[in-house]
Amino acid sequence: MAESLSQYEAMFLFGASAAADLDAAINLARSIIERHEGQILVIKKWDERKLAYEIRGQKRGTYIIAFFKAPGKAISAIEREVNLGEEILRVMVLKADHLNAEEMAAVEPQPIQPREERPSWEERAPRDRDRGDRGDRDRDREGRPPRARREEGAEAAAKE
Repeated sequence: MAESLSQYEAMFLFGASAAADLDAAINLARSIIERHEGQILVIKKWDERKLAYEIRGQKRGTYIIAFFKAPGKAISAIEREVNLGEEILRVMVLKADHLNAEEMAAVEPQPIQPREERPSWEERAPRDRDRGDRGDRDRDREGRPPRARREEGAEAAAKE
């Protein structure tokens, strides 16, 4: 009995050297998928970006996105082959049954949003901020420290 095929999306992360020979990177991703009974629907370069952190000494990476149909057992085999090899840094495979052919072909990278950098001293809250309804913790309404207030209450209780 043949296992049913599901639709998947795979994002392959290659090192920066893959940008120089893009066809070889695409063919490697294609061969891994096809070796494990996958049928390629769409495969293309997604983007080349600076990585958030170094992976195996690489600071930049080239992303290849592939949409394919394959049996469920093929996914763990694809991930295992990528992890054993050295050419591909990472792979992420997700189920993509919700996408149609036009949506797969139209996938493009999102622009990187620049974030506002603030000096570290601005990240801490100022000490003289408004405490809202909590009031000043160090003094009560009469201007006495909290310990003096407790001691007066204890003396009054002892007199009764």
